[in-house]
Amino acid sequence: MDTLDSSTVNTLEELSSLYAKPAERVLKKETTAVNEAGRAFIAASPLVIVATGSPDGLDCSPKGDAPGFVLVEDDGRTLLIPDRRGNNRIDGLKNLLADPRIGLLFLVPGANEIYRVNGRARISTDPALRRRFAVNGKEPATVMVVAVEQAFHHCPKALVRSDLWKRGGEQRPKGVPTLGEFTAARGLTSDGAAYDAEYAQRIPKELY
Repeated sequence: MDTLDSSTVNTLEELSSLYAKPAERVLKKETTAVNEAGRAFIAASPLVIVATGSPDGLDCSPKGDAPGFVLVEDDGRTLLIPDRRGNNRIDGLKNLLADPRIGLLFLVPGANEIYRVNGRARISTDPALRRRFAVNGKEPATVMVVAVEQAFHHCPKALVRSDLWKRGGEQRPKGVPTLGEFTAARGLTSDGAAYDAEYAQRIPKELY
């Protein structure tokens, strides 16, 4: 498919002509720090999606823990995000070394609003900071310190359309690949079901 055909949008003028002008309240909802409402939303959030980029590529990764695991400091001008154990690819952290810009989406199960924060992040190994995020005596290897530049709530239409939380209350949909099936598809295991069973036993010991 030719992505440069006549239907491709190439200029800001063309793009703007396709959409209505945002309402004034939408344009004015941005703040340069996390306000009281944003602080309450982040305190209730067990999941944040972290977007980063560098000349080598882009990354969008989920970070999750108990609600309120992301701390708001300095009158809403700073966020602290522990980097819990994962697969050790550290794609997002590597991006931050090249480009400190970061985008965050905070979600709260059952709430259709999303809270967005954009800013710049640095990676800290400060011992006192890491100790603040210890769980069961285990500290994160690093903590992302985010200087907030832009914060605002996001329109709930996407989650209303997707009916995400209602669907999330149902049983796992049939046909959706499991971790084991993804691994088998890459030829990294010969038995996806066995991989899933082994992982289920292993994951509680590897969360922190």
